[in-house]
Amino acid sequence: MPRRTTPRLTTFALPAGRLIAGKYVVESRLGSGYEGEVYKVVERKTGAPRAAKLFFPHRNAGDRAVTTYAKRMERLRRCPIILKYHHSEEIEARGVWTTVMVSEFVEGVLLERFARAQPGGRLRPFEALSLMHEIAAGLECVHRMGEYHGDMHVGNVLVRRVGVRFDVRLVDMYDWGRPSAANIREDVFNLVRILYDITGGPRWYAKQPPEVKAICLGLKRTLIARRFPTTRALREHLESFEWSDA
Repeated sequence: MPRRTTPRLTTFALPAGRLIAGKYVVESRLGSGYEGEVYKVVERKTGAPRAAKLFFPHRNAGDRAVTTYAKRMERLRRCPIILKYHHSEEIEARGVWTTVMVSEFVEGVLLERFARAQPGGRLRPFEALSLMHEIAAGLECVHRMGEYHGDMHVGNVLVRRVGVRFDVRLVDMYDWGRPSAANIREDVFNLVRILYDITGGPRWYAKQPPEVKAICLGLKRTLIARRFPTTRALREHLESFEWSDA
């Protein structure tokens, strides 16, 4: 008997107007990652917008990826930085059955795109540090709940300007196994890396003010771990440091 293989899709290519699960109408594709694709959909009955993540079958054997992700989102419902999970559906797309995870839809753009759209393709120090504070405060809640994100980078942060502040959400958590101190340290390091990236990366690092360099620390892991062992330490630093200019 020939061995059955799981289709290795790289896109579902759902067109706008496609009805999924008999409940949601596809509006647009929001992005793609290691585990699957995310679409903005509209609930047919109410007109309410939702986010629908379709998992690539070969990344979701036995629905383990969906189950793990949904359980983590449920545990973190009290952390505003995490999207709220609604439910899951099974649908047929491109000739294969796959699972769709439906969650709240939040307006905004990925931080990678947001930074690229700024003058010079980077954020100025004050804006970048203000944004870092919002992310650090939100991630601190995740860590306080005994969880971690696992894949912090500029492509997994959704950002929107609201008045004089930023509203941020984290997307696409990755499962590296049970929560550990190492997982949390990696989140903190990658959060520092986000600041490094959105202020211009290696091209602009030498020209950054002391306030930015005091956090990035040349991306030296041992120095970062010593100065910012937790997200709380980083958040408190962002709330209390003094600027060097007059």
